[in-house]
Amino acid sequence: MVALKRIGVMSMAKLEAVIMAVVGLLMGLFGALGAMMPGSEAGLLGMGLGIFAVVALPIGYAIFGFISGAIGAAIYNVFAGFIGGIRLELVGK
Repeated sequence: MVALKRIGVMSMAKLEAVIMAVVGLLMGLFGALGAMMPGSEAGLLGMGLGIFAVVALPIGYAIFGFISGAIGAAIYNVFAGFIGGIRLELVGK
């Protein structure tokens, strides 16, 4: 058994930012596709907002992911110092 005693705050923040940027991109793509559906009443404005969503949502999600990842790692490090961290059982080949 090994214990995860500490998480690198910047490492976790960057990882969470990338994961959330991908989620934001998917959400933006779904929004853009919805705005461009035939019969959609959104028209040109909807297409513009859809394109904006493909750019803005990944950026916004990445910023939120970076901040929440850093805060989460910092909180984990504080509590892991008191209770010993997460115990992991690793198997090698």
